[in-house]
Amino acid sequence: MIGFLGKTSLTKWILIAMPLGFLLGYQWPALGKTLDPLSSTIFMRLIKSLISPLIFSTLVVGIAGHCDDLRRMGRLALKAFLYFEVVTTLALVIGLSAVNLTHPGTGVTPASQSTEELAKATAKTDSLAKDQATTTSFLEHVFPASVVDAAAKNEVLQLVFWSILFGIALAQSPDKFRLPIVDFLEAIAQVMFKFTNIVMLYAPIAIGASIAVTVARSGTGVLGNLAVLIGTLYGALFVFILVVLVPVVLLFRIPFWGFLRAVQEPALLAFSSASSEAALPKAMLAMETFGVPRRIVAFVMPTGYSFNLDGTTLYLALASVFCFQAAGVGLSISNQILMMLMLMLTSKGVAAVPRAGLVILSGTLISFGGYLKGENLIDDHQLTLALAAVTTILGVDALMDMARTSINLVGNCLATCVMARWEGEFDDKTANGP
Repeated sequence: MIGFLGKTSLTKWILIAMPLGFLLGYQWPALGKTLDPLSSTIFMRLIKSLISPLIFSTLVVGIAGHCDDLRRMGRLALKAFLYFEVVTTLALVIGLSAVNLTHPGTGVTPASQSTEELAKATAKTDSLAKDQATTTSFLEHVFPASVVDAAAKNEVLQLVFWSILFGIALAQSPDKFRLPIVDFLEAIAQVMFKFTNIVMLYAPIAIGASIAVTVARSGTGVLGNLAVLIGTLYGALFVFILVVLVPVVLLFRIPFWGFLRAVQEPALLAFSSASSEAALPKAMLAMETFGVPRRIVAFVMPTGYSFNLDGTTLYLALASVFCFQAAGVGLSISNQILMMLMLMLTSKGVAAVPRAGLVILSGTLISFGGYLKGENLIDDHQLTLALAAVTTILGVDALMDMARTSINLVGNCLATCVMARWEGEFDDKTANGP
């Protein structure tokens, strides 16, 4: 019995925990609602506690310990951001095409709500939009006022920026100062990878409890009237995989089956927890084991969680048009493209945590809705209905968040492989296995 438990992989335990959690939440909802501390409180706190030291140690060692020519880091950054922009633009195009093809917002209108309910919905989305100014502000998310505060709040982009500056400064320091710090941080990185493996042992329990809580609170009835929206998102994400990610794998000669094996556990973890944070440490370890150099993994992976959120970008394109469709507003193609350009800017620098997309969605609707009002294309009531549609999405957002988060994870894992191949440092022997 003990031998069976030890040989069962993390993926299998998660696959076992997911239906068990669903069954528990469906059959015993009162019990399911009490399991929240087992998921969010314990597991996510453990995950968040290791992200900052892991990113800092691996990134600094990658720059100061393995990068003699600092121009290589600048070249890597330029290539990475070019790749991020191309892929996320394609995600926007696919999301926009899908929502115009299926029209999931038609028939899902909040018009039956009372004026008081609409006012409450508007107040809620106004509150989210006010937060957007601090969530999506590029400067605030790049330049930290305090590295300690950035680490405590898991502001990944700020931490990456500060770590890069520290690594460059360390690389320019004499060996008597540089080498002891590099050795120390290398030891920290190795310990944090072991720490990650220990924390992951708790993942199946946390995921089962999380699903039980979600089903117990929301039930399954909410899926019916929004089935078209959910199906459109999942279908668009599948198309994105086929027409973007798979060709990228083939173009850059990434071993297809080896890559699938490498990402299956972190992708399943991201899907079941709906949190990129939860899967980040495991994904970094998986990519390094797959044959991507640590310096590339340490830079591309955390940076991608702010600039290469493929699934979230596609979702925002779909959901924003959905909200206007639900309000009975028909947007021209030119206006939709203009809104997509706005989303390309506002979605950068967003922390990859559950429900972050709703903050961007609400703020974009208010900002772009104001523009439409100024052009006399919509009135106050239509804008209020569009904002109220966000609360309609809330009912099934957890299910959609699981899909888009897993695509975020897979997209960033593939980005590290692409950068390694582009830099001529991809280890084919390790990737192909024994």
